[in-house]
This record gives sequence, C-alpha cells and structure tokens, in this order.
Amino acid sequence: MAGALLGLAAAGFGRGAAADAGEAAPRFPDVVLVDQDGRKLRFYDDLVKGKVVLVNFIFTSCRGPCPLETAKLRQVQELLGDRVGRDIFMYSISIDPETDTPAVLKAYAQKFKVRPGWKFLTGRDEDITLLRRRLGLYDEGVARNDHTVNLVVGNDATGQWLKRSSFDHPRVLAAVLGERLFNYAVPRAKARGYAQAPGLRFDAGEDLFRRRCQACHTVGGGDRVGPDLLGVTRRRERAWLERWIRAPDELIAAGDPLAKALAEQYKPVPMPNLGLGERDVAMLLRYLGDEDRRLLDGAKPADGARR
Repeated sequence: MAGALLGLAAAGFGRGAAADAGEAAPRFPDVVLVDQDGRKLRFYDDLVKGKVVLVNFIFTSCRGPCPLETAKLRQVQELLGDRVGRDIFMYSISIDPETDTPAVLKAYAQKFKVRPGWKFLTGRDEDITLLRRRLGLYDEGVARNDHTVNLVVGNDATGQWLKRSSFDHPRVLAAVLGERLFNYAVPRAKARGYAQAPGLRFDAGEDLFRRRCQACHTVGGGDRVGPDLLGVTRRRERAWLERWIRAPDELIAAGDPLAKALAEQYKPVPMPNLGLGERDVAMLLRYLGDEDRRLLDGAKPADGARR
C-alpha cells in the first residue's frame, strides 16, 4: 500500500501541504462535472480542495462489478454515518457520460438508497478520461465492463493519497477514510469488550455470502438493492438457481422469463456476473438452504467449523 501512496504522490495529486508551504505542486485537472441534481461543479476547487474524499468510476448500465461496488460503498457510507457530507465526501463518476445523464444517475443513487454527502457525477468524456488517467484508474485498451475496481481515497489538506480496492471490507475502508486519513485524531466510539463478542463459527458459504452478496441481499432482513433471499431455495429449482448465480447476464440474454422479470423488477441495478465457479455456487446454495431451515423451520446451525 505504501507503493500505491508513493505512486499517487509522484503523479502530482492535489496541492496538500507542499502547496501550503509555497512549493510548486501540480493540481488535479479542475474539469467541470455535473452531479445528479444538475449542478455544475469543478473537480478540484468544488469537490476535492481541502477535503477528505473517496473517488471511484462506475457506469449505471454496467453488467460487471459496478452494482456490487456501489452496494459495498453504501455500506461504507452507513458505517461513517453523518460524517459523510460533513468531513468526508464520496464521489462516483460515470465513464459512460453519453448514457448517464444527471437524471439517470439520480435514479441509480436512489436505487441504492444513497444518503447526502455522496455525489454521482457525469461530464465530458475526454475530461473524465483525463481524470481517470491522472488518478491512476485508467486501463488502456480494456473494455468498459472490465474497468478497474480500484478507487482513490485521500486528504487534500495533508497530501495523503491511497489507492484501494472497491472490494475491501467496508469496515476496513471506513477505517481508512474515517481514521487513517485523519491521522487517527478523531476519537473512536467506545469498543465492546471481548465478553460481548459473539462465538466463532466458520462457514465457507456464509463467508462467501458476506463478501460477495450481502451488499445487495439479506436473508430474512427484507429487500435491499436486490431481493430478500429467505426461502429462495424452496421457491426456485436448484438447476435454475445454479445458472442464475453463475451467469445471470447469460440467462437474461437467453430470454429466460424469470430472469427477465427479476431484471425488470430490480432495474436499473442488474444482477452482476461475479465469475463464481461451481464450488462457490454450491457453497452459497448450501448456506442459503441452511438459513432457510434455521429461520423457517427453527433448526439449529451445526456446531463447530463447517467447510
């Protein structure tokens, strides 16, 4: 991670302490962007200058990782609470500005129940490409659906910038934004003692669900970005579930009626193709089946580790 920090510093990010000391320091491209409410904003002067920020790039019709990225960042926003919009700011910039108008971005943000302090932005394609290059988030020759899932976080006032993955655990990313970039100067909430910690029970399927699915789905907690999955192993045939989890885009393209109905119900956020293998799918379905038995039938979870 230190390498990522040095790489960003070498690219001349922001102004930071060096500029305050009177040294010449390159700035971010101060291009004009438009947020989901139609407001024109300059990238550096209005969005970054003097702030702690997170910047990533998405597009709303993405059939790849974008929905999951946004859902995970929504968890980060939830963990940071009202600090987002007060002393931490989040920006998601579209790499498909022709499609992603402010109205489209607003609908996308509403689908994820985004709260104030997180802006979705569009602009001129050439300006956005320039930003991606300067932020080190541009992959030459890579198709739009395969764009990088990395993001940048930083404190412009101190000149500290880091490249992170959108798939970092939300608590880790929240700690980087809320603690590390403030040099740990913000008091932490009182931590619970070990006596209050839950018992350990490792389940490979549950672990996979929490890492790859929980950002969009619950099991018994109601709809989120996607549907509540409680009872899904009883409502759907296993063969269909296996195909849907493995390659939802292919099922939709093939005209499967149920897949098309789900895509319509939960648009504009499509079920992403996560590239899961047969073993991963089997683990997920076993976990969901266990949860159906536990929550619907009152069955107790198996003791000890399960793999």
